Amino acid sequence: MTLLNRALAGLLLLVATACTTGPSLENQGEVTAPPGDSKELTIGSAGFTESDLLAQMYALLLERAGYSTDIISVTNREIYEPALESGQIDVVPEYAATFADWLNAKADGADAAPVGSPDLAATMKALRALAAPRGLMVLDPGRAVDQNAFAVAASYAKKHGLKTLSDLGRAKVPVRLAAGDECVQRPYCAPGLKKTYGIDIVAVDPKGVGTTQAKQAVQNGQDQMVLTTTTDATLDQFGLVLLADDKKLQNADYVVPVVNRARAGSDGVRDALGRLNTVLTTADLASMNEQVDSWRRLPEDVARTYLESKKLIPKG
Repeated sequence: MTLLNRALAGLLLLVATACTTGPSLENQGEVTAPPGDSKELTIGSAGFTESDLLAQMYALLLERAGYSTDIISVTNREIYEPALESGQIDVVPEYAATFADWLNAKADGADAAPVGSPDLAATMKALRALAAPRGLMVLDPGRAVDQNAFAVAASYAKKHGLKTLSDLGRAKVPVRLAAGDECVQRPYCAPGLKKTYGIDIVAVDPKGVGTTQAKQAVQNGQDQMVLTTTTDATLDQFGLVLLADDKKLQNADYVVPVVNRARAGSDGVRDALGRLNTVLTTADLASMNEQVDSWRRLPEDVARTYLESKKLIPKG
């Protein structure tokens, strides 16, 4: 069976069984069995560029360590997380704070108090406590983080002497913020910018998070700042620069591999994927995103070239 056919067959199986496979949390006891080490592993991608790149890098590193891998794209976390619990997917790239809050809401309801925070150590502790009863193991984070970020026009930053969000607060200038509708209420967005930094957000322009329209609105001066992400690779194209989140308003959304413990919890998997932590940075992710999204290179080619350049896999 070809890789494409296996992926399609796997996707159909996931859709058919996502709501019924795996033991319910109430029936799971303490995990005491030794971690598993299946030599045939399925890696899940969430279907967007960065997740595709990470999945490709995971596959190449695991293959280098002697594992056979397939990659399957499942864009809905409500589908791929139960599949990860049941062992239909063995490895996925995730984001620490976001995944911690998602598992927390799954366990305790949508109104549960968030457990993700700007504190990476506290976030990882909460995430691992939530993951373990579900048979999941969260491997160590590296340096790469994909979190919310705010950008302004380079000319605007120069005019007001801005390098950080604190600088913008001290500038005491009115700011129209291009973002999603939810920014009006989300604590990391308009309310947080006002409370933490004293920034005078006079309006939220609902153009979406990091969209072309939002960036163009800041580029042409209609808005003064845009909500985007730290791995946005297109800011230079619009003459925009990020302002540093110097008071750590944003949560610790560091990239973390999450594995099914019974199938991929071994030291072999941990060591293979851990090699990426020694090199991968936020800037590296942004650069690779740009190569795929702007230069139209294939994620697998970009991932291979990167790992070869870092001497994590042999050339060829």
